Amino acid sequence: MADYMIMAEVGNALVRLLRKELVPELIKSDAGIGLASPADKGDISLCVHLYDVNESKKYRVSGMISDGVDSQKFPPIHLTLSYMITAFSESDVKFRSEEEQRILGRVSQVLLDYPIFDPDTMEFGTGGGDDKIWIEMVQTDIEERSKVWNFPNLAPKLSLFYSIGPVAVESSKTQKIRRVQEIEFRGDAAGKPFAKLFRRKR
Repeated sequence: MADYMIMAEVGNALVRLLRKELVPELIKSDAGIGLASPADKGDISLCVHLYDVNESKKYRVSGMISDGVDSQKFPPIHLTLSYMITAFSESDVKFRSEEEQRILGRVSQVLLDYPIFDPDTMEFGTGGGDDKIWIEMVQTDIEERSKVWNFPNLAPKLSLFYSIGPVAVESSKTQKIRRVQEIEFRGDAAGKPFAKLFRRKR
């Protein structure tokens, strides 16, 4: 599990992976790939846009979690991060669409080859255990894509949609607990033993 920085760390790791695999063959420099909305892309050629965050309810944890000898931590929340990845070519208009399709084709290939995020190494890789975070392409229809592409004065562009999760954000709240310190054995009237627990106050 990780603290509140994990959302930004996942996005930054995704950008690092795409820079490693697309620069300089398809995009000239690392500065051409970044976390940005298409409406605020500036000079970025490949926008990685976090457009939605939802709780992954099937991973919801109930009850407290042990946090040392005398304290417990409130359970984490598990999130699914939704990304839209959009390419912007600066080529001549006759070649622009083709170049953007090549870029997005390579993106889909990279994320097929590196589908798992490891929160310990902060890197995307090819495999891992049950505690790893998965990246998956999301199937969307035209109506769903148009809702995400809600940028006035910016014509819709071909984009790829991915979800990354479950991303665990741990709670910062803890509570103290008192452990059993002594056990006293006694007998009842019939001589049968029983145990009585004592908690030593601190």
